[in-house]
Amino acid sequence: MTAERSRADILDAAVQVREAARSATSGATGVDTVLAALSEVMEYDHASLVQWDPLHRRHTTLAGSYPDDATAYIETRLHHDPVFSVLRSPARGGLWLKDVPWQLLAASPGFQEVLSPLGIEDGVAQCLFATDGRYVGMLNVSTRRPRRAPDPARAVVTLLTEALAAAVDPCAGPPPEEIAADARHPGARRPGGLSPRELQVLAELTAGRTNREIAERLFITPRTVGTHIEHILAKLDLPNRAAAAARAAAWGIEPSR
Repeated sequence: MTAERSRADILDAAVQVREAARSATSGATGVDTVLAALSEVMEYDHASLVQWDPLHRRHTTLAGSYPDDATAYIETRLHHDPVFSVLRSPARGGLWLKDVPWQLLAASPGFQEVLSPLGIEDGVAQCLFATDGRYVGMLNVSTRRPRRAPDPARAVVTLLTEALAAAVDPCAGPPPEEIAADARHPGARRPGGLSPRELQVLAELTAGRTNREIAERLFITPRTVGTHIEHILAKLDLPNRAAAAARAAAWGIEPSR
């Protein structure tokens, strides 16, 4: 197979990754199909797609093949790793292992305690951001074999980040009309992992009501309303109730009559 044909194959595989990500975003398939498609873009020994949980300040693995100890590190300790502060910058693309300065690797528990014992020699960690700038999760790919240079997969992974971010974003997925229906029918799929009551409170915020006014309408206490709003802001990674109201309006969520 020629190098030119190899690049063509990788681009064809990237299209399949994008389609798998779209399918996962809509809920038609699982996120594991995205990783399966990604293996055709670049061979790997281990990979995972994780979602950031702003409420509990940790990652949650949606699909992955890392050993249990490595998965636990990614979920609960990776965001404290010195490497993560470099990764977390929206301005940079993925951080490939071969590009990490040795001083940073020496200070990284993730490399010293997890990747190195697995014999990992190459791979990429890519932070994923929603279109509105929220950090929503990460792609991790590791291989025991050094990748050749130049590596066309590098550019392809960068180009796929928007689709991958949508696949792990809890706020992505159903179109606005389905989300509005979720607010009216609590048993349906809910955006952002919000509970039925949190969706009701979120809907009330679009009317500019105070905590006391919301409490009277929903027959709960103002203090409970405040707690729900705190959870809503954390789950949606928003700064204040005005931003939450704007998000609800964009989703088409309205308070009950």
